[in-house]
Amino acid sequence: MTDIAPVTRTPRAATLRKQEAILAEAERQFARFGFEGVSLDSIAAVLDLSRQNLLYHWPSKEDLYRAVLDSVMGEWMANMSAIAEADEPEAAIQTYVAVKLRFSRERPSGNAVFTREIMAGAPRYQDVLKAQVMPLLHADVERFERWADEGLIQRVDFTHLMFLIWSSTQAYADLGPQFALYMDKPRLEEADFEAARQLITGLIWRSLAIA
Repeated sequence: MTDIAPVTRTPRAATLRKQEAILAEAERQFARFGFEGVSLDSIAAVLDLSRQNLLYHWPSKEDLYRAVLDSVMGEWMANMSAIAEADEPEAAIQTYVAVKLRFSRERPSGNAVFTREIMAGAPRYQDVLKAQVMPLLHADVERFERWADEGLIQRVDFTHLMFLIWSSTQAYADLGPQFALYMDKPRLEEADFEAARQLITGLIWRSLAIA
């Protein structure tokens, strides 16, 4: 008897739109209130859905929370190959910082959810961070090490260099409203992110450039 393979159905467009709406609202609420401060009912209410309708797509709040983090992580990692795959260090740093700042500007709520999880010790996402981010970090550090061996840059602690790049760019998502307040404007503008890009890349490159 021949086994019949199960049929995999592609979700309908309406289903995909509903899932996107749920993820977007969940991201907004998790960013503002944290995991403990959000309920499936609060998300469903904003979208005019029943709790059961929402549970049809994600069977628990933790599953929905991880789906939000998966979306954030997926977008971040899709654009973070500028160093590991680059041939020339200065251009790689410029691209990496620019992409990271753009992500901070365009998806502040996603960044906020991610930061809340990290600051709590990643209790619900540590497995993914170890499986996906650590290899990426190691690949970037190894690329810097090769550039140093080739005499293209000075040798510093490249792991902490990556932490410095992450923290300085992430700050424009996490502390953007505070920065804007100090600059007496309602929100940071494109010119502010460009100024940050130039300063961060300039400082980093001057610390690495061979005299």
